[in-house]
Amino acid sequence: MTLGDDGYRRPVVANDVKATVQSSRREAEFFKAVCPGVRIVAPRRDGREYHPIFGSYVSAWQGWASDEETRYSGSSGGVLTALSSWLVTSGRRASVTASAADSKDPKLTRPVVLTASDDFTIASGSRYAPVSNMVAYDPYSESSVLVGKPCEVSAAARLSSELGLERSESPLLLSFFCAGTPSQNGTEKLVALMAEDPEGVSAVRYRGNGWPGDFTVTTASGDAFKMSYDESWGHHIGRDIQWRCKLCVDGTGGDSDIAVGDYWYADASGYPKFDNADGNSVILARTLRGHELLTAAASQGVVVIAGIDLDSVAKIQPLQVERKVTLVGRLLGRLVSGKRVPVYRGFGLTRLAMGRPQQNLRAMAGTAKRSISLRRWKRRS
Repeated sequence: MTLGDDGYRRPVVANDVKATVQSSRREAEFFKAVCPGVRIVAPRRDGREYHPIFGSYVSAWQGWASDEETRYSGSSGGVLTALSSWLVTSGRRASVTASAADSKDPKLTRPVVLTASDDFTIASGSRYAPVSNMVAYDPYSESSVLVGKPCEVSAAARLSSELGLERSESPLLLSFFCAGTPSQNGTEKLVALMAEDPEGVSAVRYRGNGWPGDFTVTTASGDAFKMSYDESWGHHIGRDIQWRCKLCVDGTGGDSDIAVGDYWYADASGYPKFDNADGNSVILARTLRGHELLTAAASQGVVVIAGIDLDSVAKIQPLQVERKVTLVGRLLGRLVSGKRVPVYRGFGLTRLAMGRPQQNLRAMAGTAKRSISLRRWKRRS
């Protein structure tokens, strides 16, 4: 996976294709079977609970890390950091693959493999930038944990399936609610806007240290420049999301064992507020082993949890709702503009679209217009 001029990571063929034509063909077919950019099938429910927006799950909770420092440093409630640390230090798992700022250039994000001797807070807080955690993923290591974007855990789950591995034999998959991957260029531009010397930056933090926390740029001299989450995401970084993310069918980690998102407090109209507060997360245990580990962590005082109704989560996660119910329109908009789209199965998208016909028509028209305009711009450039 390499970082291109557009600021997104893309797969490249690293071997000599001419020398291994037949092998490359097999590998290409295997890649297509695994890659979530090509195809995603909804996880089988197997008697689990089901919500039309959030998919299948075993149990749904709100909660946060019991340790106040972990809760404070995390993006919402520090749940993923707390669970990751506990799983390794308790001996339940040997290592965790997650994301952290690059040690040489903190504007970049890199995968890290953490063990019991490491400080797990280095991976706390969201990183709104491209990173490829799957390059450090070993599907045969059932004693490990992968913390990744919903698309990454989908790839990991499909990889294990294609290799013939049972879920119990595969690494534990932890994920989070995702609104899409912004371009690295978005981070670079925002850092340049806030700091006089972008090359003299010693730390870049997108969120955390409060909920939701500020986008914070720290210089080598110790000066810190801050911008609110609402402004940094809503007016800068969040405007550079790649096209594939705008067609995402699963922003809530449907293939994970445990998925975590913001359980925002709402204003009088029910819209989420981004005022700084003590972190609170929605936690979905999507598999039985995820449920058992989460409740074990709660019983040992690692996290604090309380049951919730997912309809209440839908009210304060409007982006996830809007994207799901209008996805059919956006897919059709791409198709009529001559673009290919991913194949999705088992997500109930047609039923959701039928409940919002006008919204889907607007989404189709808007997507087609933007797609055609972008194609013309690329031809001219």
